[in-house]
Amino acid sequence: MSPNLHPMINVAVKAARAAGAIINRAALDVESVRISQKLVNDFVTDVDHASEQIIIETLLTAYPGHGIWAEESGQEHGAKDSEFVWIIDPLDGTTNYLHGFPQFCVSIAVQYRGRIEHAIIYDPLRQELFTASRGGGAQLDDKRIRVSKSRGLEGALISTGIPFGASIKWLDPYLQMLKAVALNTAGARRPGSAALDLAWLAAGRTDGYWELGLKPWDTAAGWLLVTEAGGRVGTITGADYALGHDIVAGSPKTYEALLALLAPHLPDDLR
Repeated sequence: MSPNLHPMINVAVKAARAAGAIINRAALDVESVRISQKLVNDFVTDVDHASEQIIIETLLTAYPGHGIWAEESGQEHGAKDSEFVWIIDPLDGTTNYLHGFPQFCVSIAVQYRGRIEHAIIYDPLRQELFTASRGGGAQLDDKRIRVSKSRGLEGALISTGIPFGASIKWLDPYLQMLKAVALNTAGARRPGSAALDLAWLAAGRTDGYWELGLKPWDTAAGWLLVTEAGGRVGTITGADYALGHDIVAGSPKTYEALLALLAPHLPDDLR
């Protein structure tokens, strides 16, 4: 682990790599993975639980007084009144994982007094490690990354997520948004992992991103990565981003253009 990284980042990296080993090992026989359904088409597996457990154990061994906010176990672990809270998605892209679709990751962020201070996103298949600390920039495998130089929608590649579960109520306006993006950009992509979408945006692999109906653990680490890589992140109305819910992100000019493009199609309850 890099000596240049903050000690909390190093602990998070250790946790994420341990979780990644569990994820990769189980992927060798993914048909034997036990699956249960949280909501319609929203799945959790024993791999999610095992990954989350090793992350929590690693973090609390190093920082026993810290709080935990995790996708599968909520806030049942760690200190309940700590100023430090770790926000964990142990396997973002579970549906992809179950199908052998190679787009999933581990996402870990630490919040201090309500502000995200450190973040890592780890892609166990590609063994790519994205890290960021507030004021310290964003890195991919210890090399500085920046958002793309895209200055609008022309020629831009935009990633997104299609509503499902509770967000399915926004499907019709979302499809109008998707049509607008398809007509005004080089293309839209739906990879299936919000955290990895944001990491790739931070690395300049895409130029913009939007999605409706997310959870805090989907975006906590990715938000810091994008902002530290020089990008912009907000809600779909352009307000300051709050963890979860709807999100628009991009290089600065593409972010502004994407907001304007989506605005006529917003559902009433998101305006």
